[in-house]
Formats: sequence, structure tokens, C-alpha cells
Amino acid sequence: MPATSVRDDGAAAPWRTPEFTERLRAVAEERHHDRHPFNLRMHRGELTSDELCPWIANRFHHQRRIPVKDALILARFDDPALRRARLRRIQDHDGVRDGEGGIERRLRLGEAADLTRDQRLDLPGIRPAVEGYANLCHLSPALDAVAASLTELPPPGPMRTRIAAFERHSPWIAADGLAYFRTRIGQGGCDGEEALALVRAWARTREQQERAVAALAFKCDVLWALLDAVERGGTG
Repeated sequence: MPATSVRDDGAAAPWRTPEFTERLRAVAEERHHDRHPFNLRMHRGELTSDELCPWIANRFHHQRRIPVKDALILARFDDPALRRARLRRIQDHDGVRDGEGGIERRLRLGEAADLTRDQRLDLPGIRPAVEGYANLCHLSPALDAVAASLTELPPPGPMRTRIAAFERHSPWIAADGLAYFRTRIGQGGCDGEEALALVRAWARTREQQERAVAALAFKCDVLWALLDAVERGGTG
């Protein structure tokens, strides 16, 4: 990457927009949770049903907190346009009425894998990681909270890979249970680009830019921690 420049007052100059964007995309891609060993095994078809079902059950805790963290962010926006955009994200997960939305589709994924709706294994490490992310969105500046969501910035390739892996290696999961993943191909790309535009507009100083990169890295760590907990199977 280009060498760091210094302003006359001795502070590091902000990265130019292309470099800042490159740094954000690099974190989102290089630390994306689909690179985790558990997900690599999933995509290669190496997981048994006893390994895959805990992942489906425990990933739900993160899923149900997504609209909560988006509501925390929405409450801090003064601009009605920003609130409407964030409301759309909440509705994507909560639905407009009962029986709709990403949370409902996640529950149906569990049912397709023969899990009941109240089957939550609650493995050690899941709740602290997810609540840490919610706290960041609640307590940190809006810039940091929005930047953390840039884990959805990579292209839809990883989600398509996941769908193909389930279809090929886990035919025992009913096909309609994969609706959540199919829906997120379009939603995730839209959410990522929308968040990127805000982060680039708001991060005007080097300190703000570095905070945005750090917030994104933190969210990557959260998603890895969830997979670590599932991979350990609650043994430590």
C-alpha cells in the first residue's frame, strides 16, 4: 500500500478514498469467516450432521440480535433518510409481519435440519461474542457501528459457495431451508455497499479511518469466535 503521508501539524494525513476502500475490502476479504477451518470443512462436505446442526442452532443467536443492533444504530441517526434505510435492514430480518424475514427463514433452516424452534445449544463463547458486537453498536460512534457491518462487503461468491455445498453434501436438509442464504445474496450486497458509502463519507480523519478498519476487524473476530465455539463443541 502507498507510504503514509504526514500533515504539517505532525498528524498522519487521511488515506485517499481508493486506499481507504482498499484497506476495508482487504480486511473484509482476508478475515472473512468463510476462511475459518470450520466453514472450509463445511464447503468441502466434511461435516457430519452432528457437527452441522450445532452450527445451525447456535448461529441463530447472532441472527436474532442483528435487528436489535440495527435498531440501536437507527436511534442515533438524525437524518430521516438514514433511518428509513436502517429500517429496511431491520425489516429484512424481522419481516413486516409474522412469518416473514430473515429470522423466520433461519428458523426454517433449523426445521429443515430436523431441529425444533426452541433447540438452542448455547455453546460457551457464543453469547459473549454476539453481545460484544451489540455493545459496540450501542456504545461506539455511529461510524464504528456501521463500519463493523462491512463483513458483508465481499462479493456474493461465499454465499453461493455455501448454498452449493449444502445442496451437494447435505441433501438431508430440505431444499426450502436454504431460502435464507439465497435471499442474503442480494440483501447482503446492497447492505455492504450502502454501509461502505456512509463510512467513506463519515471517516474524514486518519483516526476515524483507522477506527473504521478496527471496527470491521472486530466484527470479523466475532464471527470467527462463533465458529471457534461451535468447532470446540462446547468443550472449553
